[in-house]
Amino acid sequence: MANTDQDPASNTIKDPADWTTGDEPATGAQQSYLHTLASEAHEDVPEELTKAEASQRIDELQEKTGRGQ
Repeated sequence: MANTDQDPASNTIKDPADWTTGDEPATGAQQSYLHTLASEAHEDVPEELTKAEASQRIDELQEKTGRGQ
């Protein structure tokens, strides 16, 4: 069984603000998942999000909806 705990010093998980592609437009997959989560959370999703913004919003909505746990 794989260890799912992440080493806090590990560089495998980066803050979206530090992504080199973070300022590019959100991917189609991000947009689709965001709209699914937003629908479940009864929230709106702003258009024209960057990859980094979309990732952060996904994290927020996953917490709110209980998905991704």
